[in-house]
Formats: sequence, C-alpha cells, structure tokens
Amino acid sequence: MWDYTDKVKDHFYHPRNVGQIEKPDGVGEEGSLACGDSLRLMFKLDKNGRIAEARFQTFGCGSAIASASALTEMIIGKTLEEAEKITNQDIADYLGGLPVEKMHCSVMGREALEAAIANSRGEDVEALRARKGHVVCECFGVTDNEIVRVIKENHLKTVEEVTNFTKAGGGCRRCHPQIENLIAGVIGIEQKQEAAQPPGKKMSNIQKIKLIEETLENEIKPMLRADGGDIELIDIEGDRVMVALRGMCSSCPSSQLTLKQYVESKLREFVSEDIIVEEAKP
Repeated sequence: MWDYTDKVKDHFYHPRNVGQIEKPDGVGEEGSLACGDSLRLMFKLDKNGRIAEARFQTFGCGSAIASASALTEMIIGKTLEEAEKITNQDIADYLGGLPVEKMHCSVMGREALEAAIANSRGEDVEALRARKGHVVCECFGVTDNEIVRVIKENHLKTVEEVTNFTKAGGGCRRCHPQIENLIAGVIGIEQKQEAAQPPGKKMSNIQKIKLIEETLENEIKPMLRADGGDIELIDIEGDRVMVALRGMCSSCPSSQLTLKQYVESKLREFVSEDIIVEEAKP
C-alpha cells in the first residue's frame, strides 16, 4: 500500500476545478484509456493574458486526480510564460510528495499543460508531436525525447525509475535496452559537458564541435536509421550547424520538421540552446 500525504488525499477526495470550460482558450490532452490514465486540461485567459479559470477531466488513479486538481490550482492567476515553467516535481512538491511509483501522474499533468499552452498559441499539432520524438515504448506510447527530459529533470539512473516516472518499460519490457541507452547517453553527455565547461568558463569551438559530433552519432543517428534515414554533418559555423538528410529522410515530406523539431531540438538540449540547424544546399 502506498503512503499518500494528507494533501494528496484531500485533492483526491475533494478535487478542485473538475469539469469543462465553454470555449476555452487552451486545451491539452495526455495519456489514453488504453494506457490506464488520461487527462484533459483546459483554461480560460483574462484580458491581461493570465489564466483566469482552469478545469480538468481525468480517468485514472487517485494520484492522477490529485495531480490534475493541484495543477489547476497552481496555474490560475499565472501568465502562460509563468505556467510553462512548472515542472512535474513542482506538482509533486505542491502535494507534499507522491509515491515514486506514481510520479508518472505528475509528468502527465505537466505534459497536458504544455499541450494546452501550445494549443492556445495556435501551434501546429504535428510540430508538437515531432518535438516529442520517436516512440521507444510501444506499450505506452512514450518517446525518446519524453524519456530524456524526465531523466534530466529528475536525475534518474535506472530503468525502474524511468518506468515510475513515465510508465515506459512497464509492459512487455522490450524497450528496456533502449531506455538503458538513453540513460547512459544523458549521463555520458552531462559528464562531458561538465568536463568541457568548468564553472565560469565558456565552451571552446573544438569542444562544441566534438559535442555536436557525439550527439549526432549517439542520440540522433540511431533514431533516424531506425526509420530508414540518416544524417550527415556538412559544416559548423559558430552556432550554425549545416547537415544533409540521407536515405528515407531526404525524400520525406516532413524533413523540415525532422530538422527543426528533432535534430535541432536534440542539439539544443545536449550542446547549446543557441544552436541553429540548417539543411546544406546541394
């Protein structure tokens, strides 16, 4: 039996802001009934751009209900910029903590919030999906980008911890080797970043180039090759990285989404937030 805090119990037995909003300014949905948890979050903005009302509908366990209820309380009164800074750990902390086996409920809340904010800004749905990356866990539909983000934000070290936070690996377990590789990749690159950037010292061009090459080789190419594609590094000029897509990627109608929302996103995550990826002209 899991040990729930009084605040978790309160938000479960007396959930706040349950229901729908007529003509909401933002709607986000995460999870699915097939996976066991599903959340629909919506909000309304006031004339100053702050969240005036937030409501949710969910199907899930007590932690899922409590996390969604807490999240609505947390975002009311905030601007979208303030709300998008909320992490899954912030939701858990607001509730006085969650059992480690139930941390995935707070992650679902954070992801539903991000989807709702993207919806309110008119962001393309396909672009949002592309940012999430390639599916690693087929049982629960969890992508590599989602797993990497949770690993980094919560300093996870084992497959079991990743499963607790995302459900990935909790079904057939065939994705365990991929999850282990993602964990090793995050830990390895973080160690290289620390070695390359001592406190107060800027990364040198040689260090940046080496990190870009390692990220392409270890994080990006394996996923593209899994879909019959590939990528070649052509040149680096400051923060501009010129690449060429190969194989299936070169003729894919979504190649520009792959470049900007996957390749560029990965390089910004592992190397520098200033990275700009461009397709090299033939």
